Amino acid sequence: MSSNKLHGLSSERITSQRGFWLISGSLVLITALHLARVQYPLALADLFSVLGISAVIFERWLYLFPIVLAGWYYGWKVALVVSAVSLVFMSLRVYLQPVALAEQIFGIVIVLVLGDLIALGASALRRQRQYLSELESARRDLRISEASFRYLFENAHDAILIHDLDGNIITVNKAAERLTGYSRDELKRMNIRSILSPESMEIAEKVGRQLLNDEEVEQPYEERIFRHDGSEAYIQLATSLLYDHRKPVAFQHIARDITEQKRMNESLRFYFQQAIRAQEEERKRISHELHDDTIQSLVVLSRQLDALANQPGLLPEMRKRLEDLWHQTDAILQGVRHLSQDLRPPALDRLGLLAAIEMLASEVSKYSGITARVSVAGKEHRLTEEVTIALFRITQEALRNVWRHSGATRAEIMVEFTEGKTRICIIDNGKGFQVPEQMSNLAKYGKLGLAGMHERAQLIGGTLTVRSVPGAGTTIIIEAPS
Repeated sequence: MSSNKLHGLSSERITSQRGFWLISGSLVLITALHLARVQYPLALADLFSVLGISAVIFERWLYLFPIVLAGWYYGWKVALVVSAVSLVFMSLRVYLQPVALAEQIFGIVIVLVLGDLIALGASALRRQRQYLSELESARRDLRISEASFRYLFENAHDAILIHDLDGNIITVNKAAERLTGYSRDELKRMNIRSILSPESMEIAEKVGRQLLNDEEVEQPYEERIFRHDGSEAYIQLATSLLYDHRKPVAFQHIARDITEQKRMNESLRFYFQQAIRAQEEERKRISHELHDDTIQSLVVLSRQLDALANQPGLLPEMRKRLEDLWHQTDAILQGVRHLSQDLRPPALDRLGLLAAIEMLASEVSKYSGITARVSVAGKEHRLTEEVTIALFRITQEALRNVWRHSGATRAEIMVEFTEGKTRICIIDNGKGFQVPEQMSNLAKYGKLGLAGMHERAQLIGGTLTVRSVPGAGTTIIIEAPS
């Protein structure tokens, strides 16, 4: 509770207590005066004669004071109560001196009626004064709030821009001037369309329709604008509707300049893309060397050992030793072949994405014991090398996660080819996990494999969606342009 409200409550409490004691004290004093039949000084008696009233009537009129006070401090209901108490005291005087009874009763009625009418007027006057006081206080608070809002509006670090439903700019703050390069007067003569790029205008119109239709809007969102000097800037926006009498009249945008951040992100993405390309080239080179040199040499060595082991006249111990060497060489050969396939499967370059994924699923089933099945929808079409490699690596990493972390017994890879898009869905029946709310937080929560998959998908203009519930398996969906 604010100090003003506390001060108001304490003031009301003091005023209420003062009114109570004034009313009570005046009732006691007037009643004592009324019942004691006080002899007034001669001057006061002469004044009564001039006014044409008696001392009894004067004492009776004194009851108007507590009645009016009650109406002023507490309202007409309390005034009625005080009137009733006054009636009791005035009736005691009539009972003690029953002379001109009708005249006394009439006088009492006049006092009560007149007192209640004046109390009603006093109560109304007090309410009006209180209302005017509260209105003035509200106006003062409004002026203070408006000044505070204006200060915050003008000195906000983020740009704030308000335009009507037709896009005509109404007002901006200093940060908006710095962001756009236009002065405030120039912006007020402009339409929002003049600073937004065509694609950003489409986004703005879509967001506007959603807000007007009371639909959910994903915020903040990004737009591209043109500055006064012709340069481009990228901004991150949060948009809301402004209302007048519950009717939408304007849009308010809070914008933050992310041009440098976006350029830095683009540079990092470029370096990351170049690093991946270099990595893939190195994988390809090593895979080819293993296939063309190391594997061929191991094949020759394996055949020579096999030939030696099958020569006639060898001692059993020597034959057994040669056979062991042959088995070891064959195991090394299989391991190197598997390593070469993992680095860069030849089917990826020769037969395409689908054949490589089918071979990958076969190897996972063979080495992990997980039943991996591939299903295809649509007609396969040739993809660019970059998209092919990215989709294969994401699928490879997803199946590696299924093998190492999920505890699954079954995995299904669904490949769907549509016009302009390729979609791969990997579903397992493993233990699942809690997915972070934002994909950007994957690395933060230790999901480095998923974070790398997400980055690869973004590099080819695609998307990665992860759906998982603890105890209910995981679904990974990759979509990429064809």
